[in-house]
Amino acid sequence: MNGRGRPVLGRTVPPADRYNPELLQPIARAAQRRTAGLDAARFRGEDVWHCYELSWLNRRGRPSIAPVRMRIPCTSAATVESKSLKLYLNGFAQSRFPERRDVLAAIAADLERICAAPVEVTPLDLSSAGQASGVSPGRCLDGRDLHVDAYEREPSLLATTPERVTEKLYTDLFGSVCPVTGQPDWGSLIVEYRGARLDRDGLLRYLVSYRRHGGFHETVVEQVFTDLLTRCGCERLAVQGCFLRRGGIDINPFRSTGTDTAPPRCSPR
Repeated sequence: MNGRGRPVLGRTVPPADRYNPELLQPIARAAQRRTAGLDAARFRGEDVWHCYELSWLNRRGRPSIAPVRMRIPCTSAATVESKSLKLYLNGFAQSRFPERRDVLAAIAADLERICAAPVEVTPLDLSSAGQASGVSPGRCLDGRDLHVDAYEREPSLLATTPERVTEKLYTDLFGSVCPVTGQPDWGSLIVEYRGARLDRDGLLRYLVSYRRHGGFHETVVEQVFTDLLTRCGCERLAVQGCFLRRGGIDINPFRSTGTDTAPPRCSPR
C-alpha cells in the first residue's frame, strides 16, 4: 500500500524519497497456502532475503551504504510484497539516521509489524553474499539428457527406487512464473533428503515442470516440499530455493522437516 492506502502491486508509482513504513504491503501466507492446497503443519523453515540496495544519510548528511539480510520465519502470518519492500527501502536514501544500528532496528520493527512475527535484520557481507560459503549444493541433475514435455507442475513425474539413501541434489534449471507480472523467475533448487532413493530423471522432469507454473517463491518451494514428502515418503527432507536477484532483492525460501534455520545460501548458477 502507499501512504494513502492504495495498492502499489502491479502499478507504476513515483519513487519514494523519505522513510515511510506505510509503503510496506503484507501478503497473507494462509491465503496463498489455501489456494495451493498446502498444510503449513507439515514443514518448518524460513525465508532469507538479501537486499543489496540500501542507503541512507548519516547525521551529517553523508550517504551510508549497508546491504542487509532479512530472515522471516515461515510461521509468520504474512510475508512482505517485494515491490513494496523495494519502495520502502528506497525511502531511506534521503532520510537521516545516526547509526547503522538505528536503520536495522527500524527495518526489523517495521517488518515485524507487517509479518506479525520476529524478523532478524543483519548486515550483509558482500564479500561472501554471492558465494557458496564453502557449502556444496550437492550433486547436479542438469547433465541428464532427458526428453521433457511437461511445463506445468506435474507431481506424478516423481518416483522412487527401493534403495535407501541420504543425498543432496540440485538443479540450476529451475524456473517459475510470477503470479502478478507473468514474468519468469529463475533460480536454483536444492533438495536434501533421507529415504527411498529419488528417481533422478523423474525429479528433474518434475522440477522443470514448474517452468510455466505461476506462484510466489515461497509457495513454489512449499509445493515442491509437500509433493516430495507426500509422493516419495521422505523420512527427512529439506528444500531450498535460491532465486536470482530482481530489483536489488533476492528471496531464498527454505522448508524442512527438521530445522527452522536455512543453511548458508548457495549462489544460483
